[in-house]
Amino acid sequence: MFDLVGVLSLLKTVKCCILASDTLKKYKDMRKLFRMVGYCLMAGLILSSCDNDDSKMAKIKVSLVDAPADYESVLVDVLDVKVNTGEWQSLENVEKKVYDLLKLTNGEEALLGEIELPEGELQEVRLVLGANNKLGVNGEELDLDTPSAMQSGLKIKIHSQIVAGVTYNLVLDFDAAKSIVKAGNSGKYNLKPVIRAKMEAMTGAIKGVIDPVETECTVYAIVGTDSISTYPNEAGEFLIRALEADTYKVVVIPTLESGLGEVAKENVEVVVGEITDAGTFTFETPAETAAF
Repeated sequence: MFDLVGVLSLLKTVKCCILASDTLKKYKDMRKLFRMVGYCLMAGLILSSCDNDDSKMAKIKVSLVDAPADYESVLVDVLDVKVNTGEWQSLENVEKKVYDLLKLTNGEEALLGEIELPEGELQEVRLVLGANNKLGVNGEELDLDTPSAMQSGLKIKIHSQIVAGVTYNLVLDFDAAKSIVKAGNSGKYNLKPVIRAKMEAMTGAIKGVIDPVETECTVYAIVGTDSISTYPNEAGEFLIRALEADTYKVVVIPTLESGLGEVAKENVEVVVGEITDAGTFTFETPAETAAF
């Protein structure tokens, strides 16, 4: 569950600690130095946590699969994939290339790209094809004539609700057998795509709220030796997104200067496609702090 942000935050933490050691000679009071290092560590934790704006978004991954067809190959030229939630947007980092649909069967799939979208309705997806479409028949590779309208994008109706904090896989099932049409006795073939779309939720999320809401803290969802973190917004609300189905321990750790102790809840269950409400985490007992 760790990513590049986590690595960068670790490097920032190490840098902070080095700077703190360089100032050792300037601080005769050891308490100030220890407090300084503590602030650096806390800053690293906050930098590695999820951005609050991200918590308002759902992630959509778009994959391409195929049903079997009685050909040697069916090559389709994918130029772009767009989604519509009221306005059209292209996926991030679309894998623009020619795909052999017949290799995308029996559980195999190609990831076309992904995008983060606000919670709401995903209305349509548009698959934009190029002109380099081919059909393998009897050891030959024939051109697949593609209607010009297909090159501007084939619209596929979705009309699915997406929930913030959840990752979805939008599967485009390209039926090659039904999409290839023989043009009479000409020996030519036309490509008239028949595509079925299916949304699959892949992850769940945990939400909650802290009390008092102004407490500066970091929230962790822990399973085994792995964890993912975030921090509350100004209303004290938090959302930890993209969690695999499992049972988590949720721990809320306030900053050292707050004088408060951590709060934890065990056995918080995450279900794919749902947001689990972990309730309110109330800080009551002051932390036991040792004098340096």
